[in-house]
Amino acid sequence: MKAKLAALALALLAGVSGCAKSDWIERTLVTVDVTGTWSGRVAARGGAISGPTGTLWFDLEQKGATVNGHLKYLGAVGPELPPDSTPIEGTVTGDVFRFKLGTAGRIGEGELTVTGDEMAGQVWLQGGLRPISLQRTDPSTRPPR
Repeated sequence: MKAKLAALALALLAGVSGCAKSDWIERTLVTVDVTGTWSGRVAARGGAISGPTGTLWFDLEQKGATVNGHLKYLGAVGPELPPDSTPIEGTVTGDVFRFKLGTAGRIGEGELTVTGDEMAGQVWLQGGLRPISLQRTDPSTRPPR
């Protein structure tokens, strides 16, 4: 009887530890690399990407799941995005790039799904959530920092 209980306890422990390992793997799996220059559009306050937009460039460098870089912005979004270079800090999990703009995310934050050389999602700026769409591009097309 003790042998059966010990075997059952061991099987239960193995099953529980297997579930925990799977969750850990899913949280740390990186399936995309966002290193490079990305350009695209972000909607103006309350607008859609097809409405008034501004053009922005992300220069990103990814090491493992950690991403650092800068944003350069030109356009009509408003004072939430300064025209000078703004730091970006983020992470990649699976095919999702999550980032913060400015020191400690004071300007905004976003979440983009990466598909090949495109990424799209939402960015939260002081005026609320706005759609954003970017494409990997030639670095020579971006404005100087």
